[in-house]
Amino acid sequence: MKMKQFNLSTIIILFVCVVVLISLVMTDILISRTINDNIEANIEEKAKIVSRTVAHSTIVKSGLENEKNEADIQEYAMEIQESAEVLFVVVMDMDGIRKSHPALDRIGKHFVGGDEKDVLDGKESLSISEGTLGKSVRAFSPVYNEQSQQIGAVSVGISLNSVEEALDQSHSNILLGSAIGLFVGIIGAIIIARYIKKILFGLEPIAIAKILEERNTMLQSVHEGVVAVNKDTTISLVNKSALKIFNKAGLSADPIGMAIKEYMPHTRLERVIKTGKPELDEEQVINGISILVNRVPLIVNDEVVGAISTFRDKTEVNQLAEQLTGVKSYAEALRAQSHEFMNKLHVILGLVKMKDYSHLDRYVKEIVSFRLDEVSMVTSKLKDPALAGFIMGKLSYAREMNVTVTIECNDYIPEPRDPSITHELITVIGNLLDNSIEATTDRAEKEVLVEFSYQDDHLIIVVTDTGKGMEEDMMGDIFMKGYSSKGEGRGYGLFLVKESLEKLNGTMHVESKEGSGTTMIVQAFYKAVENE
Repeated sequence: MKMKQFNLSTIIILFVCVVVLISLVMTDILISRTINDNIEANIEEKAKIVSRTVAHSTIVKSGLENEKNEADIQEYAMEIQESAEVLFVVVMDMDGIRKSHPALDRIGKHFVGGDEKDVLDGKESLSISEGTLGKSVRAFSPVYNEQSQQIGAVSVGISLNSVEEALDQSHSNILLGSAIGLFVGIIGAIIIARYIKKILFGLEPIAIAKILEERNTMLQSVHEGVVAVNKDTTISLVNKSALKIFNKAGLSADPIGMAIKEYMPHTRLERVIKTGKPELDEEQVINGISILVNRVPLIVNDEVVGAISTFRDKTEVNQLAEQLTGVKSYAEALRAQSHEFMNKLHVILGLVKMKDYSHLDRYVKEIVSFRLDEVSMVTSKLKDPALAGFIMGKLSYAREMNVTVTIECNDYIPEPRDPSITHELITVIGNLLDNSIEATTDRAEKEVLVEFSYQDDHLIIVVTDTGKGMEEDMMGDIFMKGYSSKGEGRGYGLFLVKESLEKLNGTMHVESKEGSGTTMIVQAFYKAVENE
């Protein structure tokens, strides 16, 4: 059977009530005991003082030594009893015979209780005993004459009923205080419960635990790295993906509790906390590992209480971009080849319908011869099938644009050891050819020359066009992201070329003069497969 779950308010109220109740009960017990001890001590002290006072009285001494003055003892004892507000004042001789008593008929009779023996031996004593007047606290004092001979004793009793009355009164006061304390505790518990629930957005502990588990599961399952810092820029949360990237960068495996500035000096999360403004899609390098970062402030009640950084290894993003770039390039190449092939088919179909078989024969032979020469030259020199196919597609695209592209391979170009080199080269060659072809579309002479050379694990590519060229002041800006003289939405080609060359440990040199075309010289590290 599933136990009923109490809500947070009920738990807090019950807990506070139990704590207050236990505290009040313990206080009641301790105070009652203390009061009882104090009252008994005061009563005992009072009884001693009164008995000593009576024992030193000349009236008592005279009455004990002279029978004719014996009656004065009763009168004196009653005066002391009334003024001291005690239960009884009894004066007895050495035989324990009463000489005074609140009840006159008991004068002359033996003292009752059996606790008078010590005082008749000359010792002061205290006792609690049951006598003819009930249970009382008794103080005994011996009476001495002028010759220091004991001639009797005095017993002063204070009823224990007064003690019980005092205790009952004290207990009533304690219970009243306890009830008030319990009431105040309940009110305080209700206020605290409401305040805590307000802080927790009205959530119960079970809901908070569930949300925490869901958050942890979500954080650990996402592919992006997540790092959170508090207002003091101390790292408070790191997920598995972040630790994986940090480990790759050679950082500590346990950054929780460390200052973010010490762990990642160039993170800029401190600036986000100060400004309260997010920073999106920023690039950051951690010990040679490039990441793409989003940094946002964590704001609670219009106050910045921390910041969160989400990031991903840029190499993974680049791989996705490379795949997309490669697929797009292959698709464009296939589309151009298909379009070129359809144009040729239309020409062949027209010659067939015209029954001009002599021209048809010559046209087909020219196509076959040109195609064989072109394919033979490219495939014999470029051993990478993907790169060769891409070049063939670009040649078809150039013919579609009425631009003559000439490919010259001065050396045998082996297949690269790392397939990623092919993707980077496709990005470089594709963007350079596209720019060159586009640059010559409005020119009378529409020619582009592409030269390949390979020596000592280095590939050199020279692309020369007969375009209009560039002004000298444009040369330093052409590799900037988004920079273009061709309108909005352009200016990414040479930026991508620059990034690809950085991955290939390559360089690029541009020679251009307005009205005289452009030459772009690329040199990249190109490690071939073994036994090539």
